[in-house]
Amino acid sequence: MDLIAPIDAVFLLAESREHPMHVGSLQLFEAPEDAGPDFARQTYEKLLSCKDIDATFRKRPATLFGAPRMAWTTEDDVELEYHVRRQAVPRPGGTDQLVELASSLHSALLDRHRPLWEIHLIEGLADGRFAVYSKMHHALIDGVSAQRLIQRTLTSEPAGEARVPWNLPRTPRTPATDSSAGLLGAARNLLSAAASGPTLLRTARAVLLEQQLTMPFEAPRTMFNVPIGGARRTVVRSWPLERIKQVKKATGATVNDVVLTMSAGALRSYLAERDALPDKPLIAMVPMSLRSPDDVATDGVKVGAVLCNLGTDVADPLDRLQVVGESMRKSKDVYSSLSSIQTMALSALMVSPIALSLLPGLVPLTNPAFNIVISNVPGPREPMYWNGARLDATYPMSIPFDGQAVNITLTTNGDNLDFGVVGCRRSVPELPRLLDHLENALSELESAAV
Repeated sequence: MDLIAPIDAVFLLAESREHPMHVGSLQLFEAPEDAGPDFARQTYEKLLSCKDIDATFRKRPATLFGAPRMAWTTEDDVELEYHVRRQAVPRPGGTDQLVELASSLHSALLDRHRPLWEIHLIEGLADGRFAVYSKMHHALIDGVSAQRLIQRTLTSEPAGEARVPWNLPRTPRTPATDSSAGLLGAARNLLSAAASGPTLLRTARAVLLEQQLTMPFEAPRTMFNVPIGGARRTVVRSWPLERIKQVKKATGATVNDVVLTMSAGALRSYLAERDALPDKPLIAMVPMSLRSPDDVATDGVKVGAVLCNLGTDVADPLDRLQVVGESMRKSKDVYSSLSSIQTMALSALMVSPIALSLLPGLVPLTNPAFNIVISNVPGPREPMYWNGARLDATYPMSIPFDGQAVNITLTTNGDNLDFGVVGCRRSVPELPRLLDHLENALSELESAAV
C-alpha cells in the first residue's frame, strides 16, 4: 500500500453524491476517409486488446489502520470491459445529444471498489464522427496531468500508432538528484513548508497588502455561490484562436487575459439579464500548474492558484481587460518572488477556503472565497490524430463545488480554443446562454480593440 498524499486525500474525503470529484474530457473525432461503417466498433475492440495496464490505472482507495481513503492499493485483476465502454446516441445524433450523454456520465460517481477511471467510446452521430468521454478521479490525477495524458495518446501523423492512456510508452525522466526525491524528500518538503509558514504568512501579508491583491472572501455573493446538487449540465463551443490573438495584438494583453475578460463579459451579461449582477466585481480562482515543463508524471496533484479581479462592475470591455490584466500581473509578480515551497504554500492559502464548503450548512453563512473557477489548460497546437481519426475538438469537463455552481475550463486544440462549461443543473438555469454571452463578449472586445 502507498499513503495517499494529503491534498489528494481531500478529493476523496470531500466526495459525495452531490459532489463527484472527477475531471473529464469529451473528444470529438472524424474517422479516416477510407473508414467503413464499423470503424468505431473496430476501434473499441482495439482498445480492449490492450491488456497491459500502468500502475496508476490499477490504484484504488484502501483502508489503512481502520482509516478509509488514506492509502492506495493496487488492483491485480482490472476488468477492462468495465472501465472501457461502448455507448451510442440515438441515430441520427447531433452535438446536443452527445453533450447531454456526456453530462449524464459526468454526473455519476466512480466506483470506489475499482480503479478510479472510465473511458466511453460514443458513436451514432449523424455526420459519421465519434467521440470519447473519459473521466479520472481528481485524487488520482490533476486536470493538467489528465490533459497531458490524453495528449500523449494522440499523434501528429494520421498513420501513427494507436495509443491508450492506461498503457503509454514510457517517457525518459531525469533521475532525481536533490532532496525532493522519494518519501524522505517529500517529508523534508513538508517540514520546510511548515517551518516557513510564519515567515511566509508575514511576507505574504506584507506583499499582498502592499500590492493590493485580491484575497479570499472579498468576492460578492452571487447566484453561483450556493449549495449544489449532484446532477451536472455541460455546454461546449469552440472559438478560433486567431480571434483572441487579434485582440491580444491590438491591446498588448496576453491570450489568457483576453480569455478571462471574455469570460468576465459573459458572466456580467448572464447575471445582468437575471437582475443578479452585484455592484462589486466577481473574483475568479485561476489554477496554474506547479509542474516544471519536464515533469511528465501522471499521478498526484500539483496545481496552484491566483485570484483574479474580473472587473464585472466595469461596463467598457477594454477597461475591463485592463483590470483583469493588472490583477493577473500583480499576482504573477508575487509568485515569481517566492521559492517553490512558498509558492505551493501560498497557493494552498488561496485555495483552502474551498475546504469550508465541505462543512454542511456553512456555504449560506459565509461570503464566497471567490465566485468561479476559470482554467486555461495548454493543448496541442497542431492537428492531432488517434487511430487514424482526426481530433476535431477536445472539451474539458471539470468540477463544480458547493458554493461554486459553475466552472469554465478551456484548452487549445490546433487553431481553436475549446470551451467546456459545467454547471449544477439545479442552481444554474439556461446554462447554454453563457455560450452566447461568451461570443458577444469576444465580439465586443474585437469591435473596441481591432
